[in-house]
Amino acid sequence: MAGTKIEISGPKSLFSNEFLCNSTSLLNSRKTRTVEVRKPVAATAALTAVQIVAKLIELDSVKVIPETPVQFTVSGQVTVEYDAMEQMKELMFNWWDSSKTTIDAQRGVFLQLVSSDIDPRTGKAKVSKEAILDWSRDLPINADKFVTHEVQFLVDGNFGVPGAILVTNKNSKELYLKSITLEGFLHFDCQSWVQPEKLHPEKRIFFTNKAYLPNETPMGLRELREKELRELRGNGEGVRVLSDRIYDYDVYNDLGNPDKGLEFARPVLGGQRRPYPRRCRTGRPSTKSDPKSESPVNETTPMYVPRDEAFGGEKKRSVDAGSWKGMMNNLFPFFKHSTESDSVNSFADINNLYKESRNHSNFPVESTADAFKFDPPNIVSRDASCCLRDDEFGRFTLAGMNPISIERLKVFPPVSKLDPSIYGPTQSALREEHLISHLDGMSVQTAIERKKLFTLDYHDAFLPFLNSINAHPDRKAYATRTIFLLTQMGTLKPIAIELSLPSTNPFKPSKQVVTPPVDATTCWQWQLAKAHVCSNDSGAHELIQHWLRTHACMEPFIIAARRHLSAMHPVLKLLHPHMRYTMDINARARELLVSAGGIIESLFSTKECSMEITSFAYKNWRFDMESLPADLIRRGVAELDPTEPHGIKLLIEDYPYANDGLLIYIRSDPELNTWYYESINVGHADLRHESWWPNLSTPKDLVSILTTLIWISSAKHAALNFGQYHYGGYVPVRPSYMRRLIPNEDDPEYQSFISDPEGYFLSSLPSLREMAFLMSILEILSTHSEDEEYLGDRKELSTWRGSPEIIEAFYRFSMEMKAIEKEIEKRNSETKLRNRCGVGVSPYQLLVPASEPGVSCRGVPNSISI
Repeated sequence: MAGTKIEISGPKSLFSNEFLCNSTSLLNSRKTRTVEVRKPVAATAALTAVQIVAKLIELDSVKVIPETPVQFTVSGQVTVEYDAMEQMKELMFNWWDSSKTTIDAQRGVFLQLVSSDIDPRTGKAKVSKEAILDWSRDLPINADKFVTHEVQFLVDGNFGVPGAILVTNKNSKELYLKSITLEGFLHFDCQSWVQPEKLHPEKRIFFTNKAYLPNETPMGLRELREKELRELRGNGEGVRVLSDRIYDYDVYNDLGNPDKGLEFARPVLGGQRRPYPRRCRTGRPSTKSDPKSESPVNETTPMYVPRDEAFGGEKKRSVDAGSWKGMMNNLFPFFKHSTESDSVNSFADINNLYKESRNHSNFPVESTADAFKFDPPNIVSRDASCCLRDDEFGRFTLAGMNPISIERLKVFPPVSKLDPSIYGPTQSALREEHLISHLDGMSVQTAIERKKLFTLDYHDAFLPFLNSINAHPDRKAYATRTIFLLTQMGTLKPIAIELSLPSTNPFKPSKQVVTPPVDATTCWQWQLAKAHVCSNDSGAHELIQHWLRTHACMEPFIIAARRHLSAMHPVLKLLHPHMRYTMDINARARELLVSAGGIIESLFSTKECSMEITSFAYKNWRFDMESLPADLIRRGVAELDPTEPHGIKLLIEDYPYANDGLLIYIRSDPELNTWYYESINVGHADLRHESWWPNLSTPKDLVSILTTLIWISSAKHAALNFGQYHYGGYVPVRPSYMRRLIPNEDDPEYQSFISDPEGYFLSSLPSLREMAFLMSILEILSTHSEDEEYLGDRKELSTWRGSPEIIEAFYRFSMEMKAIEKEIEKRNSETKLRNRCGVGVSPYQLLVPASEPGVSCRGVPNSISI
């Protein structure tokens, strides 16, 4: 009986598959199957070929030749971070283990591909066999920081497109997995630490670079997408260890150490009485003396941040180098004054803390003494004046370290919002007679109507805490209000300062008004009053504007994003560079900066009240007012104007922070709803019932919310942080605290003030050692690290491989940032802009997008990284 051979090419899905069609190695393995059919004698010619085959199968007349399932090899490149010292230890260990000749099944990195398709037999995603990667025996000691290894996977012919990779680390140490690429075109941007299986037995999940909204997720990846988020959320129990990558919330109950003594106890921030944003939960046990307080960090329970949020190697080295340099800078005043008084006797004592400005070629090398001194801040190197001039005072409110507190004066006299039954009458001591001689012929009402009066008002922020502050013998403070006139030249001129103290009689608070000087006595009173305003401003800047409104308020959004936005979500991909290092720097701040007895309490006037002041301010915080346009309008320094390029008109035309900020600002599903809901209702739980929270219902809503978050984490933080050393590094101009009040004529100290006003002023300032300590901290905080990423700058574009439209958009954005830099440089050279150009005037560069490493007083990083 003759046999007929029918050749069937297949399976069809193999060749229509986009992934396999693009793979050379897979196409070379293409095969056909042969079926032998026995032809019956009584076959009816009218039957179709399909019917014939069906009939033959029914008669058991078809013989299928056995075949091996079609499999293909998929080549990949795995890039990991390489630590030379650790690798040398590993190689030495393996050298001694001479019996090791094959790959050990108990060690190495195991990888599995996961298909985007569902296996119809199991209803689950198709998974490849494990591929083993073991470089422990052959990695060269002189390898680069990142090393790429080859790996091969075996997959069935109908596997489909890989959408995820499962990774198991069977080595004894964690490994940093940078990226995986399959067949040269399918990319997995990992950028994550993979822990040893013995610590974390769950396989790590990494998705391809392709972004998917939840409802667009391929069927084979949906279960993994949900599983990954469940792992990141954790169960809310237990002490977190450094290898964990769990994101959860807690109140600020870790700032004090009541077991050390009552003076180190601090109230819990977060709750109805003291509202506050939430921070990352660490799970450390409570203190012995207060079950509501979390025990401080120690050797067995170090400060926890999720592993992938921790500083990278370059960032660590940068911070450590800054700390070392700061310690060396402090040696000079320590040794110099170890056997003599630490008080300031003259401005020369202060100036001697800085290196001499040498621009001549005959001084090529700095002296030994200069090596232990500070670089002169801009304010010192450009002006020999030792006290704060009025024009500089006004300019710093617009183009200094804290340009976001100035407001337009709308009501005169100003009125307090504090409870009069507790803090006394709400009326100010300011009267028209204090201002009238400085208003260029206008009345106060006319000046208000013409929008010419502005104010720095710290009355309500500080008055409730002054009794506690002034109880310290080395701390003295007022609650200040300063009135400025907008001059015809576009500059701000201070014309009156109100200094308020609480009184033992709540209905007779102590208030005084100081105006510009008319003689030598009032000249020094005016200088002291300005110094007290700057002390208020330093505390408000560091605690409220900087720490609270950028660092603390951003953290809940980051935690919620990690808990509810998959790595596949396009919004997380957008936000990811703007979250870099924020949780780590916040954790370090809780441990060292804002903790009981920490740097802020040691160097600022607010002492143990510092964080309570931020809680008091948080009651008035509004997310919908944090965008740049909304903030400018809220403060009354801008008005809506559709004819303007940015839709608003600045009432102070030469306002460098606002003008440069607008240049940057204008350029700038279920998971999404859950992220935003939790950010509000858990992360900012104490304000969750406020009506001002923006809705998230339309794409326009989403754009507004994301723009605000990116603005806070990039340009706003940069404007508040990276000018700290250059604008705050000369203490007489901007003291962080004062040690004496301004004496009245009936005070015992008044005669001392009259006889030596300069000595009195100097004795009001911090000691030389504390000045040096403050300058060291400001220098560290103002430093850009080597691995900083700025707006318009990405050292790694691998996240966007496979998305050419995103890369193209990024390059357009990068070019816009370069154009903004040129525009700011042009503005800084325009002589008519007196707030940014002139003799002794430092150009305003804080919002220039790019910067070199170090203390540059410029540069806008993508995230809050210091």
